[in-house]
Amino acid sequence: MEKRDVLRVASNEMELVDFRIYKKMPDGSIYEGIYGINVAKVKEIIKMPELTELPGGGEYVEGIFDLRGVVVPVVNLAKWMNIRVPDPDDIKITPRVIITEFNNVLIGFVVHDAKRIRRISWKDIEPATFSAGHGNIDKSKITGITRIENNEILLILDLESIVEEVGLYNPSLDTDIEVDTFDGIVLVVDDSNTARKIEVEALKKMGFDVVEAIDGEDGLQKLEELYALYKDDVKNKLKLILSDVEMPKMDGFHFAAKVKDDKRFEGVPIVFSSSISDAFSEARGKEAGADEYLVKFDANTFVHKITNVIKSHQKD
Repeated sequence: MEKRDVLRVASNEMELVDFRIYKKMPDGSIYEGIYGINVAKVKEIIKMPELTELPGGGEYVEGIFDLRGVVVPVVNLAKWMNIRVPDPDDIKITPRVIITEFNNVLIGFVVHDAKRIRRISWKDIEPATFSAGHGNIDKSKITGITRIENNEILLILDLESIVEEVGLYNPSLDTDIEVDTFDGIVLVVDDSNTARKIEVEALKKMGFDVVEAIDGEDGLQKLEELYALYKDDVKNKLKLILSDVEMPKMDGFHFAAKVKDDKRFEGVPIVFSSSISDAFSEARGKEAGADEYLVKFDANTFVHKITNVIKSHQKD
C-alpha cells in the first residue's frame, strides 16, 4: 500500500458517544459527569428495557434482557461508580442503555443521558494521571481524558476492566495450552495494564523477550531504543510488534503507519490485538499494514495466530 493510503487509514482520530451520569452532591447540587465510549464498540442506544434478574450477577448487574434473540447483561454504571443518583424531584432522568460489543461479547450499560457523537484526535486524549476521586473510579479504570467545550473534562471509561471486575468477562491464559517456542524480541504496545499482562505472559511462554510500551508514542520511542542497541541487526532481533488500537496520544493505526514508513523496521510483522470486534476495524487494521487482527482475548487463538505470523515470516 502506498504511504498516502496508509496515512489515510491511520487518521489518528476516533468517534466517541458522549454520555452523562448525574450525581447528587452533599450540598444538594447536581453534578453532571461527562463520559465517552468509542463508537466502534456501540451497537445501539435504547430506552431502558424490562429486565430479568440475573442470579449471582452481583450488585452492579441490573439484570438481563432479550435483544432480538441474544441475552444481554446490563451493568449500572452509576452503581459501579458509587454515585448517589438525584431524586426525581431534583432532575428528570430517562435512563438509556448503551448496547456495546467488544471482545465478541454484547453488554449493556445504563446511563442517564446520551448526548452526541464527538470526533476527537487521539493526540488530544491524555492518559489518566489523577488519583481516585470520581466516585470509586481510579485511573486504572480510565483509558484517557480529553477537554471539550467550556474547558470541561470528558472521561473515557475502560469498560473492559469494568466488566471484568463485575465478573462478566474474564480473560486469561490457558496454562495447559501447548505452544511452539521461539527466540527474539516482541514489542507490546497497549495502554491497558490488564491486557498487557496477559499478552506478555503468553508471549514469554512462547519463548520471547518482551519490551512493553503504553501507547503509540511510547512504542516509537521503544523502537528507537531497540535500534540504538542493535543497529542494522534490529530486524533480526525484533520478531513481532503487537499493538492495541485504542490508545491515548497515538492510536495503533497511526503507530503502524509510522512503523511501516520506517525502513529500519521493514519486514517486521505487525499484529493488532484489540477489544473492538467489528469487521470494519479489522479491515482498517489490514489496510494499515497489519499481518493479523486479533480480538482480545482467546488464548488458543492468540497463540495460534501469533505462531502462524512468525512462521510465515521465517519462510520469507
